Amino acid sequence: MYTALRLQQKLKHQLRRTANGSSGSSASGSRSNDTGSTGSTGSGGVEVVVVDPEPYMTYQPFLPEAAAGSISPRHVVVPLRRVLRDCRLVVGEALSIDHEQRIAYVKTLATEEECTGAIEIPYTELVLAPGSVSRTLPVPGLAEHGIGFKTVEEAIGLRNHVLEQLDIASSTRNPEVRDAALTFVFVGGGYAGVEALGELEDMARYACRYYHNVRAEEMKFLLVEASSKILPEVGEEMGTYALRELRSRNIDVRLDTRLDSCENRVAVLSDGSRHPTRTLVWTAGVKPNPVIAAAGMPLNGRGRLKCTAQLRIDGVENAWAAGDAAAVPDVLAEEKGEKGALCAPNAQHAVRQARRLADNIAATLRGAPATDYRHAYAGSVASLGLHKGVAHVYGRKLKGYPAWFMHRAYHLSRVPTINRKARVLAEWTLAGLFKREIVSLGSLEHPRAEFELAAGGVRRPEDS
Repeated sequence: MYTALRLQQKLKHQLRRTANGSSGSSASGSRSNDTGSTGSTGSGGVEVVVVDPEPYMTYQPFLPEAAAGSISPRHVVVPLRRVLRDCRLVVGEALSIDHEQRIAYVKTLATEEECTGAIEIPYTELVLAPGSVSRTLPVPGLAEHGIGFKTVEEAIGLRNHVLEQLDIASSTRNPEVRDAALTFVFVGGGYAGVEALGELEDMARYACRYYHNVRAEEMKFLLVEASSKILPEVGEEMGTYALRELRSRNIDVRLDTRLDSCENRVAVLSDGSRHPTRTLVWTAGVKPNPVIAAAGMPLNGRGRLKCTAQLRIDGVENAWAAGDAAAVPDVLAEEKGEKGALCAPNAQHAVRQARRLADNIAATLRGAPATDYRHAYAGSVASLGLHKGVAHVYGRKLKGYPAWFMHRAYHLSRVPTINRKARVLAEWTLAGLFKREIVSLGSLEHPRAEFELAAGGVRRPEDS
């Protein structure tokens, strides 16, 4: 989306000619299968085609706040049709790419309904920006009982699930069911795990005041991390502070510990402990989207696309990549003597890479040389719940309220469009004036269940 948005700005005159009827070459892109291409014709027309399974882009740093109810789910996503008005959006999944013929094969909702084959989208320049997916391990019971935290649907589903557990604990007389309902296990001590845990623990603790027989002290939050520290991105000192902060809230943080099994809703850890739980959130890292394997492009040992510093796919003409799925050389680190250094797969690099990539495509269409991607790491910020956070930015270390404020200010500045910035800021302001919402809307996950039952159907176990 960021690449297409930048191309829309850089090539607005050519795009307008295309929209007015002149022929143009294609530039396509997709997220869960991001394919992108741009090209010029003799008439100067250019077409940018964005291929994505969803008609929106999710601003993932806001997922923890969406799960805690601080931000409405619809404000965490950016509608592509609104922001990419001069581009053509194809809501579909790129199944394969024939780069020799410059054709992307895309499955859309219409082709599924009509039972026809994938449509063909020709292109001149290809942009692969599929992002990442959750990196899972063969842990028994994980597929059946684990909850991911990569999409807005998962974030809202987790919020509903946590509040439902409080309802279960409040209404049962079975101590085993109650204990399992009030035990929440998070696996992974990176950004996603720590921020999700911090926000949801804050929300659950606040919600307990509305349950006459559930006390906040009865809840057990457990963070499992396989390495010896959490939040390595913010540095050792701030990571140690974050660890202290979480433990001061009676959050059980287990370092150098792995999840061995979660069968039968019992989390079994490598230290031998067993924790009956109805909530297991998996945030133990990400991996490149598997769709890039179907593109037939060169990959490195970790499955990421091999790229040059100009964001071209190494050894492939007219193909570009950026973001989590791209292994981009860190030019500044190499200049300091770190041979083979790569840019970290995070939002800070991805957003900037996307803009540089678009500038390089625009330059290529004009016959100008492409420019290397160079960005010095600015630092990291992380939220630990409402009014709590850690930050290590440009050498300065902050904690507590100042770090939390910087976290919000930074992400507000980065979320796309003024429309989204204003809506998020308004929600934050209102949330500061009024009490939290603690309503669970679990029925949203199966909205037709009641009607099916009324129409003579059978209630499914997952709907009860």
